[in-house]
Amino acid sequence: MTGCDTPVLIAGAGPAGLALAVELGLRGVDCLVVEPRQAPTRLRPRAKTLNARTMEHARRWGLAARLRAAAPLPVSWSQDVSFCTTFLGTEITRFTGVLGLADDGDSPERGQQLPQYVLEEVLRAVVTELPAVDLRLGWRLTGLDAARPGPVRVALADPAGQPVTATAAYVVGADGARSVVREAIGARYEGSAGLRPNTGLVFRSPELAAAAPQPPAVQTWLLNRQTPGMMGPIDRHGLWWLIAFGVDGRAAEFDPQRLIGGALGRELATEVVSTDPWTARMELADRCRSGPVFLIGDAAHLNPPFGGHGLNTGIGDAVDLGWKLAAVLAGWGTARLLDSYEAERRPLHRRVIDEAAANMATLAPELLGDGLDERGPDGDRARAAAARRIAATKRAEYFSADLVLGHRYEDSPVLPGSAPAPGPWASCAAAGRRLPHRWVSPQVSTLDLVSGEHLILTADGGLGERAGRAAAAAGVPVTVRTVAAPLMRELGADLLVVRPDQIVAAAWPAPAGGGPLGSKYDETRFLDTTMAVLGGRQGAETLWTRSH
Repeated sequence: MTGCDTPVLIAGAGPAGLALAVELGLRGVDCLVVEPRQAPTRLRPRAKTLNARTMEHARRWGLAARLRAAAPLPVSWSQDVSFCTTFLGTEITRFTGVLGLADDGDSPERGQQLPQYVLEEVLRAVVTELPAVDLRLGWRLTGLDAARPGPVRVALADPAGQPVTATAAYVVGADGARSVVREAIGARYEGSAGLRPNTGLVFRSPELAAAAPQPPAVQTWLLNRQTPGMMGPIDRHGLWWLIAFGVDGRAAEFDPQRLIGGALGRELATEVVSTDPWTARMELADRCRSGPVFLIGDAAHLNPPFGGHGLNTGIGDAVDLGWKLAAVLAGWGTARLLDSYEAERRPLHRRVIDEAAANMATLAPELLGDGLDERGPDGDRARAAAARRIAATKRAEYFSADLVLGHRYEDSPVLPGSAPAPGPWASCAAAGRRLPHRWVSPQVSTLDLVSGEHLILTADGGLGERAGRAAAAAGVPVTVRTVAAPLMRELGADLLVVRPDQIVAAAWPAPAGGGPLGSKYDETRFLDTTMAVLGGRQGAETLWTRSH
């Protein structure tokens, strides 16, 4: 190979980079993905939770069932987080229905426990099935030059280390915390790092699976002084993860077997598979874009793992950027679509970092108390006090649907001004919010009505048809769906425009005073609000006249 031209070059095939390749590949957008690792890293499965929103993306891609089939732990296996003195010791309290794993009616999909390496294995297989995606393993991006007009010149190294030059219309850095792309565009992390060292371990103990308490928990917090931390199963065949807080795995006195013994509360036969010292980082890149070059995932933001948001936020980045790149490359998307990537995602990055940092403020060392293992009234009082501390400080970490499903994009150049939302995020549609989930039929969610195009949703078939013609005249691909009037009333709107990422672009409520929605005045206002948002290049009034 002496060079290659591609519309989109993605540096990195971690979860974010692969998600972007899926988003583009399903739309038929050619992209080249370069990844130094020949296989996913299996020894450090840091990210383990796909939240409900990520599973909604997988559902839209047609991959939800495929991911669940690959998961070592079925979603039904555990929906609980337990707080114990040791894993085999006294339970203090537990949360049930955590991390979006419960069917609470807010989503057509439940969250899924899935190690990151399994997710990467599945998505690697998926992108190799997409003709538009060229996945090159063993390749790495070594530099780029986006200063000149025209395509970005990218320096690559092939598996033998030989230099190769490529050009791309757009380059996306999904190359992690040590991003070459971020450095090449002069962006830098801003933020802080935690002072406390932590160490993750993976160990094998088939004996522990038989000894584990019932009902099982997907995570167990360990409130003891020998190993204050948390642990849980990776699979049901004896592979476990453990995080010990305040332990430096690089220190000479580090003793993994002692840590495991303190976590379990008694000695069992165990085999240490890997150790992973780490320190929490709360950092946000000062910008996520430089011209045709973008940053997603860990290349753009780092947050503590508490709450399980990091991987999921990176996949959300890929979805947001993916459909916008596809729209611009197809010719109907405007430059404002690409401008909106930073405007929409950076406030969410900041919120995720802040909430994860707040979750990190209280960990196992802060929850320790005397007498937690004692029998009798004194022990009961100590455990009751600890349970109150846990409820007050940790509940938000595990019940975060407002962040996962209810976040609203504001101050976006492609969304109407941030008027107050008409009601709760779970039921009322509003511009900048995810379309609320409601069952249209027993197997079809409102979210399933969103295909690869924009969706016009209304109970008024005539109005939907006219709005669809106007959108088509603006060059915007749309699907018009007519649903029952009671459903639209429940969503709090008479007409909705929904983006390909299932975010409401515009919500059109019934006119004040009960006037007809289908009047020319109101329809023109609707087009004024939405056509420019969607990428239309002509005035709404002219388009509406032509559509009649």
